[in-house]
This record gives sequence, structure tokens and C-alpha cells, in this order.
Amino acid sequence: MKITAIELIRYSRGIRVHAGLIDWLWVRIHTDSGLTGLGETYPCSPAEAGVIERAFAGRLLGADPLAIDKIWADLFLSVSYHGWAGAEMRALSAIDMALWDLAGKHANVPVYQLLGGLSRKSIPIYNTCYDHIDFHREPVRLARELLESGISAMKIWPFDPIALRLRGERLTAGDLREGIEPLRLIREEFGDTMAVAMEFHGYWHLADAVRIAKALEPLDPMWLEEMLPQDNMEAYRELASATSLPLTLSERLMTRWGFRELLQNRAARVVMPDIAWCGGLSEARKIASMAEAHYLPVAPHNCGGPVLHFASAHLAANLPNLYILETVRRHYLDEYRGLLTADLLPSNGRLPCPPGPGLGIDLAPGVMQRPNVEVRLLQH
Repeated sequence: MKITAIELIRYSRGIRVHAGLIDWLWVRIHTDSGLTGLGETYPCSPAEAGVIERAFAGRLLGADPLAIDKIWADLFLSVSYHGWAGAEMRALSAIDMALWDLAGKHANVPVYQLLGGLSRKSIPIYNTCYDHIDFHREPVRLARELLESGISAMKIWPFDPIALRLRGERLTAGDLREGIEPLRLIREEFGDTMAVAMEFHGYWHLADAVRIAKALEPLDPMWLEEMLPQDNMEAYRELASATSLPLTLSERLMTRWGFRELLQNRAARVVMPDIAWCGGLSEARKIASMAEAHYLPVAPHNCGGPVLHFASAHLAANLPNLYILETVRRHYLDEYRGLLTADLLPSNGRLPCPPGPGLGIDLAPGVMQRPNVEVRLLQH
């Protein structure tokens, strides 16, 4: 079996998050057997598509798609000399995801079976609250809706507006009270029935991160995520030593080498790779194994498109050291609808293990004809 073509499918969403436009790039790998594999990355499809077209396509076309490890190593080598921790690794992640999908279809088994089989019958999840209900204004209403649907864990980021307003200036006691208020209200109404993770998107410096962590300790959030930028693991070690709350990071680290120092210095209590960024399923499972060797659980970051949603569920179904999987209610109830040939929806606060063969999905008929979709076919 040989790779005969690479299809680059850009899906423009027109949605701005964290001051940037986020769209999805789907990569479909075609073979001379008629089998195809589907992968995905985000958020900047022109950059990621450009890497595939200019750096990767020549090495992929004609290759054996089942030689997944060799392809990963060859593509990584082709970009590593000029720096790989950006669009290059996101592009490689999409290709790797597509190759695992294709391998599962070739073997006629789900991807989780190729990874080593099921470790659980269903997958525990939390909801990241990009939602029709604003958690800043109505945290209790949002938590109640989630609990009524069976979801008992959620993630919010009430300190982000404060960080963007202060831009490094002194954090006041009033700022602290403002950031804590949504979690305080949820605790007041529901006690510990709802687990609440606190996301910080790397906006804080160490001194204020310590103050925030100390102030949050009595409210016992599930974790503190990405309080600092992700490029100084010694600062994270200092933060971890200053609080009793668990730190979680980092979706923005790429490859096993990016996670190595984090695991060695013991700053994180939960490890969070993103399959569409860290190097694909191949690299995510290696990162998870490294975490397991340090007795650390994994909570995959899953805040992209619908193909990532399925791939993340396959990984989560397999990992012995899974902690919990991220999901976004607005995504699976709204934005993903009609894009794939199947949906993956939670029931009683858990995701079912996804179907196969491969990832168990393809793009739905008609998606390619949508006005916000651009397609480019690369072949000899």
C-alpha cells in the first residue's frame, strides 16, 4: 500500500478566541488501496497547510502509510533543523492522526485496539465552558445545567479578564475577590458536587500566581492549569512548592522532549498533551507512558475540532493512566453537528468508547461543498 495523494481541507469558522481566529485543518491521506485516513489540527490552517505542502508532501507521496514511526521520524527530521515547535509540529500531528486512522481501517479495528485495547468501558469527562451561558455572570446556572446533564466537572477562567486588564501590574485584593467569585458561588450552591478546574492560559507572573493559588486553596479547585507561560519549568517548580493545589500543564508543550523537563522536575500533578499539537497519537501515547513512569495521570486537551474529539476519545479509552478527558458542550452539541459521519456524545457524564474501524468517522457528505471550506489536493 502506498500514499497516492494528500488532501488539505481548510474549514474556516470565523470564531475569535484568545485574540486570534481559530479554524480547523483536516488532512485526508489517500492510498492506492482505496483506503483513506483522516487527521486534524488547528488553529492556523494556512500555516499548517503550508508546512505539509512545502516540507512534508514530497516525503509522504509514495510512502508506505503503515510505517507510522518511520514517517514520523522522517518528517520530524525534515523540519527540526529550523525549529519545530509550532506549525511544523501541528502539521505533523494531523498527518500522524490520519495514518493511525488509516492503519485501523486497514486492520479493520478501532484505533484504541491498535494502541493496546480498552482500559475502561466509558470515558470520564469535564466540560470546558465556552458556552451559551457566561460563567462570569451566571456560574451557578451553568453548573446546574451541567449537573442536570450528568456532567460533574467543569473548567472556567475567571482570572483571564483581570490579567488582560492589568498587563503585569499589581494584583489587588479586589482583583482576587473578582477572580474567585465564580468558584465561590458554585461552591456555595453545590458544595463539592461539582469539580471545578481553573484555567489561566499562561497570563501570570510567578509572584501573582502564588497569591492566586493561595487564595484559591480554601475553595479546593480540581487543578490550576497553565498559570505561567510554559517555557520555564523551574518557575513552575517554585509555584508547585508554594501551593497545595495540583498544577496541570501543558497543551502547549510539543513532543516527548518538550514534556521531559516538566516530568523530571515534578511540577505537574496532571499532564495535558493535545494530540493535534504535541505530535499526534504517536507522540501523545509516548508522553502518557513517560507520565505513567512518574506515576502521573493524563488529561488530554481536547478543545479543537470534531476529528480531534474522536482521536482523543480513542486515546482516552486506551490509557491506563487517564485522569479525565476535556470536552466542550458547545462543540459537540452545535459546531460539530453535520461535519462527520457520526457523533460522539456524552451520556451520564461520560463518553462512550468510540467506534471503528480506525477513528470510526469520515467527513460527512456535502461538507466539501460548503462555502467556508477550501480544498487542495497534493499528488505526483
